[in-house]
Formats: sequence, C-alpha cells, structure tokens
Amino acid sequence: LKRDIASAEADQASGRASDTWVEVATRIKSLYAQYWLSSRSRQLAREIIELTRQLEKIAQIRYASGLGAQQDAIRAQVERSTMETELVATETEYRQLSAFINAMLARPGDARLAEPVSLRPLPSGLDPGNLNERLVARNPQLGIETARIDGAEKSRDLAYRNRYPDFIVGAVPMQVQDRVESWGVMLEMNIPLQQGTRRSLEREAERLLEAAGARKEALTHRLGGELNAALANLDAARTTEQIASTRLLPQAELTFKSALAGYENGKVDFATLLDAQRQIRNARLALLRAQASQQIRLAEIERLLGEDL
Repeated sequence: LKRDIASAEADQASGRASDTWVEVATRIKSLYAQYWLSSRSRQLAREIIELTRQLEKIAQIRYASGLGAQQDAIRAQVERSTMETELVATETEYRQLSAFINAMLARPGDARLAEPVSLRPLPSGLDPGNLNERLVARNPQLGIETARIDGAEKSRDLAYRNRYPDFIVGAVPMQVQDRVESWGVMLEMNIPLQQGTRRSLEREAERLLEAAGARKEALTHRLGGELNAALANLDAARTTEQIASTRLLPQAELTFKSALAGYENGKVDFATLLDAQRQIRNARLALLRAQASQQIRLAEIERLLGEDL
C-alpha cells in the first residue's frame, strides 16, 4: 500500500509537469496569434498611410484647380499624422510580442523572429460531446486529481490495515571471519494498542478521500464550463470573420470607391471620403482580429483537452 501511495504521488508530479507544459504551449500559441495580428495591423497601417497620402494629393490638386478647399488637404495631413502615430504604437506592440515569444522559448529577448506568414488551419466539425469526453480523459489537472483520489484510497486502506498487528520475521547469519558459525532468528510484533489515535487516523483518511472526490467533481464542472465557453467564443469569432469578409469589407470598399468618385466630381465633401476610408480600415481590422481570436480560442480549447486538435 505504501508503494501504491508513492506511485500515486509520482503520477501527480507527472500530471503537474504535463499541466505546466500545456500552459506554456498555450501561452506560445496565443502570443503567436497576437504577433501575427500585430504584424498584419502594422502592414495595414502602412497601407492606410499611403492611401491617405494619395487622398492628400487629390485634395491639393482640387484646391490648386479652385475646385476644393484648402481645409481638405489639411484634414488629409491630420489623418495621416494620426495614422503614423498609430503605426508607432503598433510597431512597439510588435517588438514587445517578439520579446515575449523569445522569453517563452528561452531565447534572448532581442533575438530575431521571422515574420509570421500564416495561422494554423482551424479544425472543422468540433463536437461538444466528444470534446467533453476528451476533456475528462486527457485534461492534466483532472489527471492530477484522479491520482490524488487513488492515493487517498490507498491511504485509507493503509489506515484500516493498521487495525491488525504487524509481524516481522528475520533470519540473521552469525559470521566469524569467513565462516558462518551460527544463525539467529528474529521475531517482532507490533500490536496497535492506541485505538483512539487509530480511529482518528481512519476518519482523517476518509475525509481526505471525500475531499479529493469533491475537488475532482468541482474541477470537472468548472473545466466543462470553460470548454463550452471557449467553443461559443470560437463560433462567435468564426461568425464575425464571415460577416467581415463577405459583407462588411466589400461594402466598405464599395462605399469608398463611390465616395472617391463623388469627391472628384464635387458631389461629396472630403469628410465623407475620409469616413469611407476609415470604414475600410475598421472592416479589415475586424477581419484580422476575428482570425486571431479564433486562434486564441483554439489554444484555450487545446489547453483544456491537454492535446492538439
């Protein structure tokens, strides 16, 4: 029984090591998704700055031709300065995330990282019932609690075994120089006379077993709730990506083209054109954020399952 208790404690230690690795892997996955988002946001900011510079040229040409106001060119310059400020913030975030990833990989903080090219493909057809079964079977934290219950059961059995006397029988050779001259026989008996202490230890072992079972049950319910919440968030991010890619972004681009043509013909003011340009940026950011959010939610699900999907 003592050997079984030690084996259960070793299983707990192994589970804690697995849980630590899962946490590290989840952190790396989430950081990479944010790193990718920061890289794409930086690229988008540069494209918007270039677009704003082109709008500024158009405004200046219309002003030189007497068709527009000088205020339009000034507004374009203000918009470009604002975007350049955001680009600085995005660059700073990009470098910070690079340092965080290097730290998680045990590399120098200023070590160079490759530009993130793409995100992991998302698994299709995630069944909540199947995932909950895998959660119960594979989650490292639940594995720790299962080992703790097993150890508590063995500790309880050992406490009840202490009701009975222990016997130790031994044979000892008596050696003189290089010869065995005689043998000695040893008999030892341990009688449990302190019944009050023994009963207290038995009750303690029972309560510890009950506590371990209750702790595992509560943890199972909590992790199941976290899994279902992560699945709901993943579905929401997928829906957001679909809306942004199929409706929001095309509509924003069409609005911008219409506003640009209207401004060049003098039918739309410059404020409307800038607003259309901001709509394109917001739509593209919404698309990028939804894609990164899906990766983060996927990492959370894999953390709960204790394995990659």
